[in-house]
Amino acid sequence: MSVDPPSAFGDRVAARLRDDRLIWLTTVTPSGAPSPVPVWFLWDGGDSVLIYSKPKSPKLRNIAENPRVALHLETHGAMDENIVLYGTAEMANDPPIDRVPEYVARYADDIAGFGWTPESMAADYSVPLRVTVRRSRSH
Repeated sequence: MSVDPPSAFGDRVAARLRDDRLIWLTTVTPSGAPSPVPVWFLWDGGDSVLIYSKPKSPKLRNIAENPRVALHLETHGAMDENIVLYGTAEMANDPPIDRVPEYVARYADDIAGFGWTPESMAADYSVPLRVTVRRSRSH
């Protein structure tokens, strides 16, 4: 399933995935509690979202136990639509951040603002995750 089916809603989801710079990844802890964290992401234009993580992060442990996740686009005011995507996450074989030009270009100002280089960020956030979106909805 693509995250942007041919519909007005699909067009809005696609625009937000292209333009928004932060998404909330919600995993489930072993005790069953939701665990949301804000993350940078890169949408592939279809049904997949690329996220990078630090090794040994709680989200990786959670995904190893239960790969079902939700992605929530932030709202920026009363008129913003609340969009949630549901899918499964897995460790991926994507190249490091510094070898993904689209990711580096998307976050270049943020990377520099944190005092990182693409190479130093790639060293810290060395685990690529792929979320395959199965469905989306608006709240």
